[in-house]
Amino acid sequence: MKAVKIKENIYWVGGIDWNLRNFHGYMTQRGSTYNSYLIIDEKIVLIDTVKHYMYDEMLSRISDVIDPKKINYVVSNHVEMDHSGCLPRLMELIPDATLIASSPGEKGLKAHYGKQWNFKTVKTGDKINIGTRELSFIMEQMVHWPDNMATYSEKDALVFSNDAFGQHIASSERIDTEYPLDILIEEAKKYYANIVLPYGSQVQNVLEALKPFKINMIAPSHGIIWTKHIPEILNEYVKWAGNKTEEKCTIVYDTMWESTEKIAYAVRDAFENKNISCRIYNLKLTHISDIMTDIITSKYICLGSPTLNNNILPTVSAFLTYLRGLAPRNRTALAFGSFGWGGQSIGIIENTFKEMGLNLLGGVKTQYIPDKQKLKQITDEIQKQIGGNHG
Repeated sequence: MKAVKIKENIYWVGGIDWNLRNFHGYMTQRGSTYNSYLIIDEKIVLIDTVKHYMYDEMLSRISDVIDPKKINYVVSNHVEMDHSGCLPRLMELIPDATLIASSPGEKGLKAHYGKQWNFKTVKTGDKINIGTRELSFIMEQMVHWPDNMATYSEKDALVFSNDAFGQHIASSERIDTEYPLDILIEEAKKYYANIVLPYGSQVQNVLEALKPFKINMIAPSHGIIWTKHIPEILNEYVKWAGNKTEEKCTIVYDTMWESTEKIAYAVRDAFENKNISCRIYNLKLTHISDIMTDIITSKYICLGSPTLNNNILPTVSAFLTYLRGLAPRNRTALAFGSFGWGGQSIGIIENTFKEMGLNLLGGVKTQYIPDKQKLKQITDEIQKQIGGNHG
């Protein structure tokens, strides 16, 4: 298999996972790549590796450039096994190579694989000279694990950014100028929403740390490499890290006998009457990771469930658990639903919203089947609560 030259003496040697469709609970309809990068200098450096079952593909691409046994350094920017899964086989091939990682990275790799490799730990500001290049390291702790770091080559104005700026896209194209920008931004947004969203303050620290560096290429661990569109992705990351929202509403629900669904559309009418755009998602039909891609920029989150056995529907419960873990901030939330005799679903949803620190609009609870008059009343009441100058 062929390596792909991305800079003079720097090559992409990763693996393309065309058939990946689920990444620990996140739907990856476009597959993914595990990006590994080879630097040819007086010393040979491999930046990150690939998932264990793509070892042969990575090794084949490396062999297209050099004998893999000539690798002097392996930089492990992140312990997670989609990046480190083939390290045991690789380090058997190059036992004298130095494995560079952060201090938490060394601990994590030892915990995962139980091996005593030739570790060298680094921290922000540390550098190694590999000939005509000097590589420096920037800690990215909790973006999204404690061990994360990035590697920078000043000569190439290139940052190997690890999970930051990544996307799950399987593609023969490697560079952003070769791929549709709208899809690229959408997949970067989905990646951020489902993996990085809880760590906004840490992302802001990383963005600040990168400011002094000249960067004309960002090479992430998944997806497409950023060149021409670096300003666009940096602007998006600033927005997402700051939990900056747009004046729009995401309505999510499940329903048993369509009563809660009717309320969902009455809620939509209230927002549309205020000229606030809405997206509506039925949890039976749309995966929660796709919904999060919309929620990341939505000011309003509306969630509906009927009452089932004094509780909420399992699909709504799963979504709430997922949403709570991703911890969106600076949002206004609304709970709604129909019930027969208990009516506990609204309170359950609202309690979770309160625990998340979201602002609440008054919930909507209706018994059995809401008629047209009741639905209009719901629309009018929510419209009054939204307030503001949206007309």
